[in-house]
Amino acid sequence: MEDALDDQKVIDHIHALTHEERELIARESKGTATDADKARVKSIEVALDQCYDLLRQRRALREFGRDPDKAKLRDEKTVEGYSG
Repeated sequence: MEDALDDQKVIDHIHALTHEERELIARESKGTATDADKARVKSIEVALDQCYDLLRQRRALREFGRDPDKAKLRDEKTVEGYSG
């Protein structure tokens, strides 16, 4: 059950980042966003990619009977370097 709680922490963080991102994008669409707001949107995008990657790692480790706590937050270069 602990693993599910740790996954939930990552999911909760994803929700919080998504909420913040939506608020900042709304400011941008109204023309009231600052340069700092625009930079924050970019950093949120990276953080979201890192969170989703961490969640995928945790689930994959669990699926194969390994410890999901061995999953590590990967750096921006690694996460943003994925090609789809």
